[in-house]
Amino acid sequence: VQLQASGGGLVQAGGSLRLSCAASAFIFRDYAIGWFRQAPGKEREGISCILTGDGSTYYSNSVKGRFTISIDNAKNTVYLQMNSLKPEDTAVYYCAATSIRDGLDYFPPRVYDYWGQGTLVTVSS
Repeated sequence: VQLQASGGGLVQAGGSLRLSCAASAFIFRDYAIGWFRQAPGKEREGISCILTGDGSTYYSNSVKGRFTISIDNAKNTVYLQMNSLKPEDTAVYYCAATSIRDGLDYFPPRVYDYWGQGTLVTVSS
């Protein structure tokens, strides 16, 4: 299983970035793909998730209304469009995958089995 996150960089506050998570093809059958971030000195935080089966999406309160998760099944890629970025969004961003299970809370990092390497997002004020 492979997941590869990319698209991080340096952006000014108020700007936008789009992160990509390229994954193995089988993950796009009945898996949840989540985006997480970890700022220096802080715990890893789940911020968004998409279920590959029905396309359901979930967002944490910290990014709701600013970030959009989407999926391109033809490219086996999940995107995280990040708009109205704030300095507090600065972190290493990770994508991860886990099997879909009824009633599962998809935000805790511990429920994910497969992880990609991180990509650094820096938002300057």
